[in-house]
Amino acid sequence: MALLRSLRTQRTTTYLIYSRTSVNVSSSSSAAVAAIRRSLHTTAALEYDVQASSKTPSQEDHVQTSSILRRRQQHHQLLSRLIGISGGVAGPRHHVRYVHSGQNERQAQQLVQTDVVERETMREKRQLGKSASPKPTGTPQRDPLDVSFNDPIAAFKSKTTWELVRAYMVYMICSSEKLVEHNMTLLKVARNLLGQRLFVLLMKSSFYGHFVAGENRHTIVPTLERLRSFGVKPILDYSVEEDITQEEAEKREVESSVSSAGDNKGEGTMPQYHVDKSFADRRYKVSSARTYFYLNEATCERNMETFIKCLEAVSGATFGTGITAIKLTALGRPQLLLQLSEVIMRTRKYMEDLVGGQGNVLTHHKTIKDLEKYYATLGDNKNVQDFLKNVTSDKEGILHLFPWSGIVDEDSQLSDTFRVPDPQTGQMRRLISQIPPKEEEMFRNMIRRLNTIVKTAAELDVRIMIDAEQTYFQPAISRITLEMMRKYNKDKAIVFNTYQCYLRETFREVGTDLEQAKRQNFYFGAKLVRGAYMDQERARAQALGYPDPVNPTYEATTDMYHKTLSECLRRIKLMKDCGDDARKIGIMVASHNEDTVRFAIEQMNQIGISPEDKVICFGQLLGMCDYITFPLGQAGYSAYKYIPYGPVEEVLPYLSRRAQENKGVLKKIKKEKRLLLSEIRRRLMRGQLFYKPKGNYVPI
Repeated sequence: MALLRSLRTQRTTTYLIYSRTSVNVSSSSSAAVAAIRRSLHTTAALEYDVQASSKTPSQEDHVQTSSILRRRQQHHQLLSRLIGISGGVAGPRHHVRYVHSGQNERQAQQLVQTDVVERETMREKRQLGKSASPKPTGTPQRDPLDVSFNDPIAAFKSKTTWELVRAYMVYMICSSEKLVEHNMTLLKVARNLLGQRLFVLLMKSSFYGHFVAGENRHTIVPTLERLRSFGVKPILDYSVEEDITQEEAEKREVESSVSSAGDNKGEGTMPQYHVDKSFADRRYKVSSARTYFYLNEATCERNMETFIKCLEAVSGATFGTGITAIKLTALGRPQLLLQLSEVIMRTRKYMEDLVGGQGNVLTHHKTIKDLEKYYATLGDNKNVQDFLKNVTSDKEGILHLFPWSGIVDEDSQLSDTFRVPDPQTGQMRRLISQIPPKEEEMFRNMIRRLNTIVKTAAELDVRIMIDAEQTYFQPAISRITLEMMRKYNKDKAIVFNTYQCYLRETFREVGTDLEQAKRQNFYFGAKLVRGAYMDQERARAQALGYPDPVNPTYEATTDMYHKTLSECLRRIKLMKDCGDDARKIGIMVASHNEDTVRFAIEQMNQIGISPEDKVICFGQLLGMCDYITFPLGQAGYSAYKYIPYGPVEEVLPYLSRRAQENKGVLKKIKKEKRLLLSEIRRRLMRGQLFYKPKGNYVPI
């Protein structure tokens, strides 16, 4: 019993230390805090073991108790190290109080009560935007917004003069088509000639320093803090990419995109949802998006851990305003996304053949009674009755033909789920080929990883943006993302889906998803982008003989973007006018096009949506279009920078893509270069060569 009391006291000690550090430590100690949280569970487990062993003492129990004592000692040593870590980060101002086993229980309870009050106070302060971390003093600054985005002071007041010079040099290099075309070859030559140390130094003083925030989640903190002080929040992305050959990429993709049961291309299959070796290297004609190639399940587990570390880094540095971007192809086997996407599109085709019209099942506005009429010729068919029992519907009609909530929440078997009755015979037919048990388990693993990430994001109050990918993956990605929204976006928008506006169906897809969110009563989050895979999509559609999914012109894509954004804003206004929570729809305008940003601001003004409503935010990449992001943040708009980080050697593919992307937007580079040169000259003329950025802005 003495051991039991000691363990309880130790757990109280751990609780006190954790409760203090959880408020005071910076982002660099988040791993230690997480470990301390785990140690609480370890102590509870030890206490349970002691209780169990104390009930029926015997020789065997003495052995067990000795084992518990050893575990307790190891746990105590671990705890001591964790205290040292968190205490070292928190600094001398934050004192850790211990409740030793010799102190009385009343004193321990008083300390616990005091600490609980302090934690509640800090929680309230964080909700009010007054966290324990250093904040700008006085009233947060707000600047008027120049919607022409021609103010160099507003654009670059967050930069040192050296950073402006470096940016200008980087853009000059990006303007050279020859240098950009052979950039990876030149980088590898430079690495071989200079050696690793000098090469890393060169990169940090040029491309890496401009486009990447740092090597790890600890070294990026100064960048995140400076962004925050100038009104800008982060979208964090660990941008390490494999530099593999085309042959290796094709080999991995083909192997992971075909079931062990074979690639079934029977009647009713759709060619776009089957792998083709000519396009197996998904990096083909793609410069602005990262690509993951499946290797094994262990790699997917590591990717999950990396995303969780991003969440912890964002939470520690931004106090709930940050975002982490993830890709679903990093978490599982691509074959499963291909098969699921084909199922979704075949389901739509089945519904169109059955009831007429076209589009998503939800858009037909049919009820279960309507379906019963279509199956009336089959009589009292048990297969049909069982099928109709699993249809997802509400008072307005059918939402889905299949129980998607069960697929995401439970251990449903895909092969058994996706079956529909033949309207002529009543026999059940599969919309998906038979999936072997091992691959069924892989699908459940992928869903488990995503659930773990989103659950962690919800606990840390960080948003998750699930990136869009190629059209042959996207139906599955969007369907799974919407189900994650339904599950986790109950009180606020935690999960965001991404919509690529170069696609012909984007407006219809967004409208359908908005309708589902309204009918199932969850918060809808969307990131609108122009898109990253246009050239690849066109080439693949032409080669495989299916309709081109891409808008015919750049202007058509712009129209699609503005039309989709306007529809989202219209629905927000309707909710606001009806007294509903307008935040049930959250939109990120992720665009480097200043005309699109201006359009969004004009629409907000016209329909009476203010930045304080927190329903519209803007996002651009780190190192690109600073003349848009920073003036927005400093004017009180919700503005984000997409923040890549990772070791120099391992982010070279990312840097190569940034150079390629900048080559394609020479008009934007020309304006940024002009504004950079103007600000450099101004500082030289005014003797501000050693200007030190100091912001007094607080992000909205």
